[in-house]
Amino acid sequence: MDGHRYCWLLLVLAGLLGPSGAGCRSTSPFHASGAAPALPPTPTLEQILQTVNANSAQIQSLSTNDATLAGPEFPTLRASLAFERPRRFRLRAETALTGPELDLGSNDELFWFWVRRSHPPVVYYCRHEQFATSPARSVLPVQPEWLIEALGIGVLDPNLPHQGPIPAADGRFEIRTLRQTAEGQTTKVSLVDGMRGLVVEQHLYDAQGRLLASSIISQHRRDPLTGVYVPQTIDIRSPSAQFSMRLDLGKAVVNRLEGDPALLWAMPTYGGYQAVDLCNPNLQLAPSAVSAPAGSGVTSLRAPPNRSWNRLMR
Repeated sequence: MDGHRYCWLLLVLAGLLGPSGAGCRSTSPFHASGAAPALPPTPTLEQILQTVNANSAQIQSLSTNDATLAGPEFPTLRASLAFERPRRFRLRAETALTGPELDLGSNDELFWFWVRRSHPPVVYYCRHEQFATSPARSVLPVQPEWLIEALGIGVLDPNLPHQGPIPAADGRFEIRTLRQTAEGQTTKVSLVDGMRGLVVEQHLYDAQGRLLASSIISQHRRDPLTGVYVPQTIDIRSPSAQFSMRLDLGKAVVNRLEGDPALLWAMPTYGGYQAVDLCNPNLQLAPSAVSAPAGSGVTSLRAPPNRSWNRLMR
């Protein structure tokens, strides 16, 4: 698999989303007979924002050690995931045969990503405040903070301009959120389930109306201790990156992070892998190649050819 394309998509985990593409439809576990709908038949925008945010606001942290990552271009990976508001995030994946394969994270100061099969061997990182004006924007068009939104438990900010609600199929309501970025206005389309008032689909479009990525969040369950709804399965698809991936969170727990925070939210070091500042203004970036600045010790940050995971494993 193209390591650069893989990292981009994982940062779109950073961006919004969950399964398959626009127009895809997730199965809903909500419509049990006798359950009172969370939203009225014709809700106002304010009612939808309040209902969605009431569930999300109760989730200050989420963690799981029995998650899995799967996709058509790579085998199923065992994964652990943790997040803590507002921007702390950690996703690590491995195989029993080869060990760690992926480390994607964010703390209060910076975000990073590491892929074992990257060529040359590097750990990319960037400070949050530098990202918007950095060359990394040309290859990572989605803000890293949106990782939490990919889980479907982000907040619909009432201070942003929204359009809707627009009635959709299966008792859902569409909300369009407009955001200004360095490349122009983006539009995020969120589909909210009327029975439980949860975001079940998200689709992100650039200023030209092109679909950047989509997510479908399905199989929500109710956390027994807090009573809030948490997602089980998150499917991600990006047409431009020609990539799809499924994240199953397993038995995720709410507001009960385990482990040493100093280690969990720290950028890792891997022997033989050089740390490269992705937001260095002297870094030359392109969708197919990344060139390191002079004197960095890295001659090229070009992604490997697009090959199947099986060939890489040989």
